[in-house]
Amino acid sequence: MKQVMAMTTTHEPLHSLARDLRAHGPVLLAGMPQPHDELLALVWGPRFDREHALGLVARQPAHAALTLPALLQAADRFDALHAPAQRRLRQMILRHRARCAAV
Repeated sequence: MKQVMAMTTTHEPLHSLARDLRAHGPVLLAGMPQPHDELLALVWGPRFDREHALGLVARQPAHAALTLPALLQAADRFDALHAPAQRRLRQMILRHRARCAAV
């Protein structure tokens, strides 16, 4: 049981980011030809690309009041992740992109 709890705690920041993405991603990435590429652009470096994120939010001004605070919070959480967790998040996005392309 301890091992399961430790694993859950270790991955909680990634799960939290994924929950936010599922909640706000469809609005933020609506109409984007390559939504996975947009996500990867946000998290490709060691720090979340806030400038790119603001550009995405600007495309959906009617939803900015809801998406912007969540996006900035996700940015702070991403920046707080250790490099291995950041890599894992990128791998998850790449894996999801591959699954979507296979359908």
